[in-house]
Amino acid sequence: MPKVKLEAECGWLNPVWNFQITLRVVVGEASAMMRRMLAVCLLAAACLAAATPAHADSDRVQFFSNIDVGSDTAVHDAVCFFCNVNILGEVKGDVVVFFGSIHIAGHADHDVVNFFGSISADDDAQIGKDMVSFFGLVQLGEDVSVGKDLVAMFGIVRAADSVSIGHDRVAFPGWFLLGPLLPVVFIVWLIVHIVRAHRRPIYPYPPVF
Repeated sequence: MPKVKLEAECGWLNPVWNFQITLRVVVGEASAMMRRMLAVCLLAAACLAAATPAHADSDRVQFFSNIDVGSDTAVHDAVCFFCNVNILGEVKGDVVVFFGSIHIAGHADHDVVNFFGSISADDDAQIGKDMVSFFGLVQLGEDVSVGKDLVAMFGIVRAADSVSIGHDRVAFPGWFLLGPLLPVVFIVWLIVHIVRAHRRPIYPYPPVF
């Protein structure tokens, strides 16, 4: 059987991330059927790579600038550093905020996570998966739905009786973190008080005639 060298090259430039995917295959001793199958596979791979959507064009990532998702708007992920996220529409991915607040009046289909801030959900708001808060306040209105767990670490949770939580509700108040430190603070205060008492000068009483 004669040796046949088949080369196929396909390039695709992603305008979002500015990188290029190149496919190159070299086959020896290939039959006509294998050449056709290989060409079909290469074409399918190239089309798949070109059709794979990059979520970067629908993500919202901000520093020191608030993120507002309108009532008729849908985004993938919303990540905010030192700013706030206001959701009136839908966030199909995760919502993560550091040192800011999250307000949900629409839908958050995945996780909602907040560090050192607050989370508030209006009536009938929906959170698809977990809601997690570290060192912050969580306020949930009437008929708010949390698909999985509600976790509040070292913060406060204020939730209406009609709130629906799919799995577990875990809350550790702030004093839970400060509680173990109270004995240490008392011991330090006691030591300082004793040292100051010993250093205080003692004046002799004047003679009595």
